Amino acid sequence: MRALLIVNPHATSTTRLRRDVIVRALSSAVDLEVVETRYRGHATSLAAAARADGLGLVLTLGGDGTVNEAVNGILADDAPCRSSRAGAPAAGPDHLPALAALPGGNANVFTRAVGMPPDLVDAVGQVLESIARGRYRRIGVGLAGDRYFTFNAGLGLDAEVVRAVDGYRSSGRAASTALYVRMTMRQFYLVTDRRHPALTLERDGQSPVGPLFVGIVSNTSPWTYLGRRPVYTNPQAGFDSGLDLFALRSLGSVSLCRTLSQMLSADRPPRGRTVVTLHDQGELTLRSTRPVAFQVDGEYMGEHELVRFRSVPDALRIIA
Repeated sequence: MRALLIVNPHATSTTRLRRDVIVRALSSAVDLEVVETRYRGHATSLAAAARADGLGLVLTLGGDGTVNEAVNGILADDAPCRSSRAGAPAAGPDHLPALAALPGGNANVFTRAVGMPPDLVDAVGQVLESIARGRYRRIGVGLAGDRYFTFNAGLGLDAEVVRAVDGYRSSGRAASTALYVRMTMRQFYLVTDRRHPALTLERDGQSPVGPLFVGIVSNTSPWTYLGRRPVYTNPQAGFDSGLDLFALRSLGSVSLCRTLSQMLSADRPPRGRTVVTLHDQGELTLRSTRPVAFQVDGEYMGEHELVRFRSVPDALRIIA
């Protein structure tokens, strides 16, 4: 099988030596080409070229941003023929390259969600075993506007934090759990408008819900990780169901602290008067009265005033 390994040379948890070891291991099982990314969006064009060339497998070695770019390269041309809950197109995902994502970033939310070992060498071993056994899995993804996402997308405070962290990363500083926590505290207390909610939830046949300060749409669970500890907005979210929503009507300190404590438990979703949650949605829209920060799979996507979210079932073949 012909395969492409897309490597982010700036991935936070890999070294050149470990990369060389896994390249040799993978080359024993597939006809492997290795390309390092050079700029933002490069992984998307590389994955799209792999699809056009008929490759059977795209592997990524990097963080969640690299995975997201590769997924968009693999799936981009299928966007017009996908529908919210009507199922995949007749050809299904089998005509597309499969994806094998290897953990190389800081959070690695996607690789953890699909059951990949956190250790890179162990993850490569699992991928090699799956290739030998012909073991694949189909998963659904989300579509936010024209951008596919694998685990979540959001408008509001979470995206503001991503934007702030990106500013530090652009200066050469590595992302870390401590940096995300520090930026969250700074945004919440010094930057975010906590008095004037801008978002409204819209669904066909339903009354609008709002105003809201934050809207996070999940395709799987957990939402993210605090170090090794999972954080849950919608514990029932999964790759085999529709999209889940978590939204906040208030950013008051007391109510938010209560909600954050609930998010550290997978037993049941966060609840309360200030919390809005939905499960297994085929389609929903978040509209804003002003431009607000928007993130997809932990990547900042600028400011938006309207984002339509759709569930795309059975869209992607993965090896994990």
